Amino acid sequence: MVTGSVLSRGQPTRHMSERWLYAWGLASVAFGGASLVVPLYVVDLGGGPFVLGVLAAVAAVVGVPGALWFGRIADRTGRRRGLVLVALVGATLAVAVVPLTERIAAVIAANAVVWFAFAAATPVVTLLVVADAPESAWSDRIADLNRYQGIGWALGLLLGTAWTVGGAAVASPAAATRTLFAPLAAAAGLSCVAAARSLPADPPRAGAEGTVDLPSGSRVRRALRSADRFAVRGATLPGALARTDFRGLDPRRVAARFTPALAAYFLAALLFLTGFSAFFAPLPAFLTETGFGSGGTFALYLVNSVAAAVAFGAAGRLAADGNAVRLQVGGLVARGVLLPLVAVAGAALGASALGFVAVGVAFAAVGLTWAVIAVTAGVIVTRLAPAAIRGEALGAYAALGALAGGIGSVLGGWLAAMGYGLAFAAAGALVLAGAAVALAVGRRVDGGGPGATR
Repeated sequence: MVTGSVLSRGQPTRHMSERWLYAWGLASVAFGGASLVVPLYVVDLGGGPFVLGVLAAVAAVVGVPGALWFGRIADRTGRRRGLVLVALVGATLAVAVVPLTERIAAVIAANAVVWFAFAAATPVVTLLVVADAPESAWSDRIADLNRYQGIGWALGLLLGTAWTVGGAAVASPAAATRTLFAPLAAAAGLSCVAAARSLPADPPRAGAEGTVDLPSGSRVRRALRSADRFAVRGATLPGALARTDFRGLDPRRVAARFTPALAAYFLAALLFLTGFSAFFAPLPAFLTETGFGSGGTFALYLVNSVAAAVAFGAAGRLAADGNAVRLQVGGLVARGVLLPLVAVAGAALGASALGFVAVGVAFAAVGLTWAVIAVTAGVIVTRLAPAAIRGEALGAYAALGALAGGIGSVLGGWLAAMGYGLAFAAAGALVLAGAAVALAVGRRVDGGGPGATR
């Protein structure tokens, strides 16, 4: 089965096989489910909020090295199929081994392998999706890839919801959580088989007669700027590395060309992204202790992700037509207020029907704000960065997100060990502080010119 990509210029292009995109979507089912079942399993093993913070922090910080390493290997060797398959096999084995151990340190290590593999495969998969297309079609193809991945991620959360709710009805909640690793590992394993059968062939080595060079990192980053940012995974896993391409990125060159406005916005981003992770890292422990259980927690995360997915299109149109900074500040203020409200509603109402509705509405609103923030962040960074480093600035922003994920996860877990209200209030305060800095940036550049954000 094939599908034609429609170019932004309205011209036809070569057909791209959908089969390997289905393979990546199937892998995303496993990644989406694993993003929550591993923390819930750690809670079942007796891990508290600080342990969950460490779990999330390690998963966040391994992403950048994975993307750097695999991206450079793909650039030097041109062997993309093998790298994707290695990453998928590694993730499959890691997901399969988690329920076989009750040692929390081993679970943290296996979880790190899962997210190392995810981050490592992401830039290589991006290369695959643009490899046989004219450059004018790259953004559309990356947008297709984002949608397959986002739908797969949401289906993983849906599978987790159905499995844990149904499993708890016939067995213990702990057994339902532990056995969920089986279908997730099966999905990952099937993605390996599907990828082995459908991934495009590697190009000939550069330098030989009739060869085609791999797309350069700068050209891919330029396409990423224009692609539809359907980043559902970030709605509940803010420390996950965003899609980027680090090849050819020189941090010293980027730093030397940073404008004061761009540097100030990166400070704002560090604050609010740290706040996001400080909230989500200990959240599974809070929801479990409040009485929602694995099934209720999966359902709430699914509500959050679906709300974000539904809002991405409208958020993109608003960001393109209006003032992106003000739109983002509005989303940040709303999110900064909502995060502590989750703790208030959960603690006051518990897992009653009214409590689930109240927390569910709050989670949906948090998801809506993620769509606004994720879309506007790319627009703001692109508009604030000098033209010569726009792609590199987005890559630096992605790395900043992983750094903030590590810092925020540890901070949130540490504070939650003293009190969930304290942790969630601190998370909201960090988001509001980031909003204040972003607002100051917006006021500084509202006058127009090359740094304007309109």
